[in-house]
This record gives sequence, C-alpha cells and structure tokens, in this order.
Amino acid sequence: MTAAARLLPYEHMPCIAHSLQRSITMAIRDSGLENVLAKCRKLVGHFKHSPANSAELRRQQEESGQQQEPLIQDVSTRWNSTVSMITRLLRNKDAVRATLELHQQRSTPAMLTNAELEKIEKLEILLEPCRYVTELLGGEQYISCSVVLPALCHLFRVMEGSDDDPGYVLRFKAAFTSDLSKRKESTNVQWLKVATALDPRFKDLKCLPRSEREGVWKSIKEESSQQSEPHRETEPDPTKKKMSLLLAASDSDEEGDPASDMSVDRYRGEPSISIEDCPLKWWSGHAGAYPSLAPLAQKYLATPATTVPCERLFSLSGHILQKKRAALSTDIVTRLVCVSNWLKEKK
Repeated sequence: MTAAARLLPYEHMPCIAHSLQRSITMAIRDSGLENVLAKCRKLVGHFKHSPANSAELRRQQEESGQQQEPLIQDVSTRWNSTVSMITRLLRNKDAVRATLELHQQRSTPAMLTNAELEKIEKLEILLEPCRYVTELLGGEQYISCSVVLPALCHLFRVMEGSDDDPGYVLRFKAAFTSDLSKRKESTNVQWLKVATALDPRFKDLKCLPRSEREGVWKSIKEESSQQSEPHRETEPDPTKKKMSLLLAASDSDEEGDPASDMSVDRYRGEPSISIEDCPLKWWSGHAGAYPSLAPLAQKYLATPATTVPCERLFSLSGHILQKKRAALSTDIVTRLVCVSNWLKEKK
C-alpha cells in the first residue's frame, strides 16, 4: 500500500496523531517509566479479569463517596489510553488500596508505592497536552490541517525542561522533543506551512521562525499567480503561437503577477479572525475579493491532519460486521455505518 501510494499523483500527508503516539512511546521507554506502567497494567488487569474484584472495587468507591467507574486498561493501538488509565487509577487509588488490603492473596498484585504514584502523576501532567493535541487534530467537523504547526509549537514549548524537573521527567522531555522533531521533518512540512498561512486564524505564522515566514508567502504568491493565468487554447493559430514566442523570450515571468502579489499582500493585511470561527466560511465570504487565493484555501484547508475519522469508521464497521453477521451485504453494511454515524452526530 505504501509503494502504491508513492505512485499516486497526490501530495501525501502522514497522520500526525500516529507520529505523536510513536514519540510518546519512545519517550516512555527512554525515560525509564515503562516499569511503573507495567505495574499499573497488572493492577488494572487484576480488577478487569475478576468480576468479584470489580464488585468489591465498586463497593469501596460507594463507601468513599466516589463515582462507581471501572478502571481502564491501556492498549498500544488505542491512542491516549495510557493517560486515561493513569487518570482513572489515580482518581481511585484509595478504593484500589482498600480493595487490595481486603484480599491479600499470593496472586494479588502490590499497590503502587508513594514514589511510583508520584511518577505517574508527573507522567499524567506530561501526557495531558499530548491528549489535547491528539483530540484537537482528530476532529472531523472542523479544519485540522492548519492547526498542526501551532499545535506542535505548543507541545515543544510545553516540553521544555526546567530546573525543578526530576531526572526521569527531563529524560522524557528530551526524548519526546528529539523524536517528534525528526518525525516532523518527515511530514509534508511545506504543505502544512501553506495551510497555516491560508487560515485567517493563524496567518501571522507565529508558530514558525521569522526567517521562514517570507518564504511561505513567496510560494503562495507563485502558486496564486498560476491560478490566475488564463487557460490557453489547445491548438492556437500560427499568429498567436508566434506572438507567444516573444512572451516566452521576455523576462516578464520572473517579475510575477502584480495582481496576485497585491492579493496576497491585502490578505496579509486582513485582521485575524477568532479561534472559534470557521476559516472556510471566511473564505466563502471573501472569495470575490481574493479569486486567486480562495481555490488555494479550499485545496489546502480541506486536508485532514490525522486518519482518526477514517479509523473510527473502520472500528464501527468491525463492530457491525461480526462472525454472526458475516452474511451482510456490502450495501447493508454501508447503510448501517452511515445511519450509526448520523445518529451519533445528532446526539
């Protein structure tokens, strides 16, 4: 599939959420937090695999006045499940400790120590911005491609080390920043830069160094000038063909299209819109003022930042098409997926 995708005449945009998850996995391994996470998984599995233990946990939650909720087991293929497991375990640590003390058996796992609880509390703080960015870029009801570079800039700023950080936190931040920087370079960065510039919310390009901003606007001017060029006839007459040779011999192409340059400059002078506003609606209302830029905005801003919406549909199809329902036709499965998705959006 990867080799076939390279042959397609389309720009490729890797899934940013997948890259982010891989960086988190590498940082956890390099920071030495894998052992405490393995202990957390063993604790959660002790309650997930035993109805009696789960019932006792619910009783302890009720006695302490907490909401009755099950623990969450993290899965490597399910993004943000690690931070969800940590958050749920920390919220119910007293009920979990009380339940384990009631059933002291050889197979009963040991409760996390105070030092280990402090470690996963620090890890929760580290992973919370990553969860926020993943959920932000995984939406399907709004523009996400232009948010990638501002979101990554936010993560790099959050992951800066400080003197108060313990050693394992510094190692996590260093490993995460290094790995994510390498993965960022392997993405289609130029496409992301243009998409960010064509978003009226982020067109100031504060997420980029000052030395790179003018290069982005220059590429937009070049592409918008190609959009504004009139379509040539397939077979021009000899007279027009000879005249076109004179234009080809001149250096006017190097000067660019003044109209497109002015259009880009006028767009840069427009006030930025609110973060809650939709950039496509803005471009729809300003398409007449920027006829060469509006098609570019539709082209770049329509690109999804992640494959999360597609994978949600794959998971939904897997729940519908099970072994006992293997005789469903393709048309019926498609209709069931559509109906389920529409009902979810309606709720």
